[in-house]
Amino acid sequence: MKLKQPTKHFALCIENEDYEASLILGKVYRILPDARAAKDDLVRIVDESGEDYLYDKSNFVFVDFPVAVTKKLLALQGVS
Repeated sequence: MKLKQPTKHFALCIENEDYEASLILGKVYRILPDARAAKDDLVRIVDESGEDYLYDKSNFVFVDFPVAVTKKLLALQGVS
């Protein structure tokens, strides 16, 4: 069963096998919307390189924060 595109802005890394340099376990990453990738159960994440890459959704749990926290996190990353 295909998962729907996450509507959340952030994902918590719970698995980084084969991606130890790119993803840190327990770290929250920003999600960039990518409907095409979602069809293949992938999510576009801004990783440790500062660039966005596709990762399997199973590497993450998707999280919500209060609006004020989300705005602050996005502002810290230079996103309005």
